[in-house]
Amino acid sequence: MSAHSKGSNPDTDVLIIGAGISGIGLAYYLQRDQPNKRFTILESRGDIGGTWDLFRYPGIRSDSDLYTFGYEFKPWKSPKAIADAGSIMDYLREAVDENQIQKKIRFNSRVVNANWSSEDAHWRVEFTDTATGKTEVMTARWLFSAAGYYRYDEGFTPNFNGRENFKGQIIHPQTWPEDLDYQGKKVVVIGSGATAVTLVPAMADKAEHVTMLQRTPTYVVSLPTEDPIANVIKKIFPEKLAYKMVRSKNINLSRWWWGFCQRFPNAARKLIRLGNKKLLPKDYPVDTHFNPPYNPWDQRLCAVTDGDLFESISKGDASIVTDHIDTFTEKGIKLKSGQQLDADIVITATGLNVQLFGGIDYTVDGEPIDYPKSVAYKSLMLSGVPNFAYAIGYTNSSWTLKIGLICEHLCRIMEHMTEQDKLICQPELPDPNMPTRPLLDFGAGYVQRAIDNLPRRGMSAPWDVAMDYKVDAKNLRFGSVTDDCLKFYASAKAPLKSAEAKKDSPSKQKTQAKAEAEV
Repeated sequence: MSAHSKGSNPDTDVLIIGAGISGIGLAYYLQRDQPNKRFTILESRGDIGGTWDLFRYPGIRSDSDLYTFGYEFKPWKSPKAIADAGSIMDYLREAVDENQIQKKIRFNSRVVNANWSSEDAHWRVEFTDTATGKTEVMTARWLFSAAGYYRYDEGFTPNFNGRENFKGQIIHPQTWPEDLDYQGKKVVVIGSGATAVTLVPAMADKAEHVTMLQRTPTYVVSLPTEDPIANVIKKIFPEKLAYKMVRSKNINLSRWWWGFCQRFPNAARKLIRLGNKKLLPKDYPVDTHFNPPYNPWDQRLCAVTDGDLFESISKGDASIVTDHIDTFTEKGIKLKSGQQLDADIVITATGLNVQLFGGIDYTVDGEPIDYPKSVAYKSLMLSGVPNFAYAIGYTNSSWTLKIGLICEHLCRIMEHMTEQDKLICQPELPDPNMPTRPLLDFGAGYVQRAIDNLPRRGMSAPWDVAMDYKVDAKNLRFGSVTDDCLKFYASAKAPLKSAEAKKDSPSKQKTQAKAEAEV
């Protein structure tokens, strides 16, 4: 193919992988901002919703308010700011119905691999019908990965000594049995994260007793189910204006709180401890069970609604044990301290298995993408990978708050390409020896287990991954879509320049080591 030839015409302009909150979001923005672009959503499951359709454990809810977790374009109408999974699914279904997105979704379509062809200037995507096993192929000018960040088929469970000796049930929340009967039974929940603090109070009313067994404490804060200020604003102002005002309020509050925790970690620790102490029985060992060894927001804070976890503890329906597991026994768990926890059911709320871009085999001209040698560009593309974008959220705020900004910016890039008659868009490093650092500066176990297999990020824009909504709004919504690091091509090109950008020269290794040491 000559240097001036156009790529072949693909089946669709944009192929979205995943019909969760991110995939639905991009579908909306494409229809609004790029109405002439054809798009299709491939969803491996039989329904929309992603996480919110997958998890079925008792009490499942958001740990962020829906005014920031929801879409900017669709007001959250419920008086409950913290919502259960059913309410979130209703909200997503409304978004799909209102914007006629359903007809663009192909369910039970699991993507197996995707290869970018420089000769054709498009992606060739192979997917399987999970009902029939039939394999199909679709070509697309752009790919957008909205497939989530973890494995849907398997949660993370450590190897517990003696697990085979336990005579009761062991359950991971990600594969919760619909017919699980825990009425009057002793339950041990292993873990201290968002899932564990949700499960404990949700099960405490029916179970004989629920014990949360944690190796390390987590910061836990109580949030009201309803936002009283938001509900007043919604009564006074028109719906869309009220939603915009509440959303802005909550964005600013979360930014202030995160900034306060970063600047004054000791003061933040004391405030959180004071709040815990007020909600717990007198003389409760707060520092044993609610005093983490790290600073607030080094890992994500856990939210409990209306203090329900503390209430269950105060009533005696639940308790927390901070210890290490020695071994499972027939009747429960023996701890390193020698204490025995009897249990009929053990729930391993021990986290997720991070899976990048849906675990799909991505290749560029037949060569697998080496993610640890790629660098994130503006939090939505990867160096050396053409016409590919992905959804990533915040670790210090509503995860999905960033999605709208990413989708808007991607639509702006596509608009620029149309205006300039360009087919290909590819971030390219200014220097193959450019220093980088880990993609996420976040201490959560599920992130740390996978960090070496993730893409990197640079030390400054456009290669940094911002965790500040105002910074992202400035850069993604109002900033230019063009810069020296984003290359546009009018036709197919070969070879791609990504290969030389991936080389790790000795000088890069030295520069990178110095940069990481400074961070």
